[in-house]
Amino acid sequence: MTYKDKSEPIEVRVKDLLSRMTIEEKVAQTLCIYAKKGNFQDEQGHFDENKVKKLLLSGAGRIAEVGFVEDTPKKMAELTNKLQAFYLEESRLGIPVIFHEECLHGQMVKEATSFPQPIALAGSWNPQLIQDVYALVAEETRSRGGHHALTPVADVAREPRWGRVEETFGEDTYLVSKMTVAATKGFQGEKGNFNTKKNVIATLKHFVAHAQPEGGSNCAPVNVSERVLREVFFPPFQDAINEAGAMSVMASYNEVDGLPSHKNKWLLDDVLRKEWGFEGFTVSDYYAVYQLKQRHNVAIDEKEAAFQAFSAGIDVEMPFDECYHHLTDLVKEGRISEAYLDKVVSRLLAYKFRMGLFDDPYVDPEYADSICGSEQQRSLALKAACEAITLLKNDNEILPLNTSKIKTIAVIGPNANEVLLGGYSGKPKFYTTVLDGIKEKVGDTIDILYAEGCKITEPGDWEETDEVIASNSENDKKGIAEAIKIAERADVVILAIGGNALTSREAWNEDHLGDRPSLELVGSQNDLAKAMVETGKPIVSLLFNGKPLSINYVHNNIPAILECWYLGQETGKAVADVLFGDFNPSGKLPISFPRSVGHIPSYYNHKPNDRRGYLFDEVSPLYAFGFGLSYTTFKYSNLNLEKTHIDKNESTRLSVNVENTGNVSGHEVVQMYIHDCVSSVTRPVKELKGFEKVYLKPGETKTITLDITPKELAYWDAGMNFVVDPGTFNIMVGTSSKANDLKTITLTVIS
Repeated sequence: MTYKDKSEPIEVRVKDLLSRMTIEEKVAQTLCIYAKKGNFQDEQGHFDENKVKKLLLSGAGRIAEVGFVEDTPKKMAELTNKLQAFYLEESRLGIPVIFHEECLHGQMVKEATSFPQPIALAGSWNPQLIQDVYALVAEETRSRGGHHALTPVADVAREPRWGRVEETFGEDTYLVSKMTVAATKGFQGEKGNFNTKKNVIATLKHFVAHAQPEGGSNCAPVNVSERVLREVFFPPFQDAINEAGAMSVMASYNEVDGLPSHKNKWLLDDVLRKEWGFEGFTVSDYYAVYQLKQRHNVAIDEKEAAFQAFSAGIDVEMPFDECYHHLTDLVKEGRISEAYLDKVVSRLLAYKFRMGLFDDPYVDPEYADSICGSEQQRSLALKAACEAITLLKNDNEILPLNTSKIKTIAVIGPNANEVLLGGYSGKPKFYTTVLDGIKEKVGDTIDILYAEGCKITEPGDWEETDEVIASNSENDKKGIAEAIKIAERADVVILAIGGNALTSREAWNEDHLGDRPSLELVGSQNDLAKAMVETGKPIVSLLFNGKPLSINYVHNNIPAILECWYLGQETGKAVADVLFGDFNPSGKLPISFPRSVGHIPSYYNHKPNDRRGYLFDEVSPLYAFGFGLSYTTFKYSNLNLEKTHIDKNESTRLSVNVENTGNVSGHEVVQMYIHDCVSSVTRPVKELKGFEKVYLKPGETKTITLDITPKELAYWDAGMNFVVDPGTFNIMVGTSSKANDLKTITLTVIS
């Protein structure tokens, strides 16, 4: 049989195999089996061959999250091998399956390396680091038998109330694009070559505009125009497809302009395939095809939901078959042509051939056991965690801590001795809490005291806990009183507060919520902070959270603040390295911190006629996009353009000298923003259009150059054409998006 001959071209093998398949077997390639649902297990949770054989009648396209059955590296690799063998040896045509996995910041299984959450990784402003991180995640995932990662999240997060902000790379289109491209290259490799068995297929999600839901409520409608889609939400997807060859796209739960994404043919076919030339495959979000009937009320039944989604361009229904088995009847009835089904199945099969699954589908369980979550991976996890930490405040240079002047440290707060990984997390082999990391760092040289102070919520699990229970205020009062006694004995207080995995998470139904109408610290944390301030001790506040928080009291009263997000398995080590000066913090905020919910929207790239001001309050954010301090200082000078006048089809280059004017080596993120001064439609006051992270020793100066091409200058004009206007552009460069942190030079574009 030609399709089994690996010397033949993939397109020839696909055509031959397709010619042998029944309609039922073709439809099966669009279906998914969810391992979590006990499809492979008996009542005791053991692998059940009889159950598997019942699923072999027509084959299957993919299997979801085998880690729910066997989650250790070796056992999971053995199970994927066993399942693959069933499909290859016992199904009629021997078509292998694709295994897909959640890989948000490490594979969501036991003993995988756990990296910082994407919002934290974005704070590194280091695309090469992001590529390295996801390359390692891909290798670990592939070693266990996985082929397809449901990552990266390409959403642009413009709604801080939304519980899934932590899954994104922040609020800015350009930054999210660069990080998404880097993550995609990490997963798939620079050329998408799967011969080494170290790469997996990346999935861009959620297409589209999922991260600006109405009211901050997950899956709510997104009321934006086509221009906003093209300016803000499309570019990360388009860039990852064009620059990194992303092979898969997941549609979003939400609707735009009354049309749910899972039935939006303009979005999935006209834009994605015809306009952008996407040749990969699309997948539904979990249960989203059924939700066309259940929630959106645009389909009368499951069969109609299947018709709408498949016709619009959703190739695969996930995580299991609720609707797509109806495709068989829809084809036989002529509502869906078999030619269209063949087109979809051909690309699904092509990726199985491209992954080598027909020829060499098995993995080495011993290799999986040796690499996944191993000691050798820890250095990259630590580097990522260190680069993510952002110094928000450092009055009187309280940081780094001077160990020669400290005898006792009080480590206090609900996040001081907790495992803080955030959502979609596995269970890493290694984890150090803040308390552990500080103890390990100072050894016997400094006494370390600890008090929890208060709780954020009652204990619970991100996934399994539906009801989130607030902390007991009376118990918190007792805890705060104890923390005061501990703090009074110390020379300095490390206060670890913020959120947890329950206070900001995916709200996937009405009894599992995760969005909040407030950005204030949950529970008694402000009371704890006030109590610590009243002791008169020097305080360093560590914030652990998945989205921006309105920390006005902390900002106004605590001298040193570090934004830590969720740092992954090396949390304690990274925090200790920064606290004691072994690593100079270099993080920059990938999202603005509003002063209150009333300040939303707070993203920096607003329109000129916005943000006039508020009565009795500041209109600016508490912390601006791109902001982050260092233990050293930097000076910008000699700002120049290679050409100050260019044609609209030409490019130029900005250069600036950056000098480390302090006494400590450190990284600076040089940020370039552009504003089109006069345009046919309104344009933002500034937009990030370039950045570079540079390392400088004390007294060292480097010249940074950033390209300005037509792509950085163009916009969607009144006629919805992507054009460069003749006229004046302000080119701004500096340390953050704040106006007083930027130097400006003028570029003139000639028609």
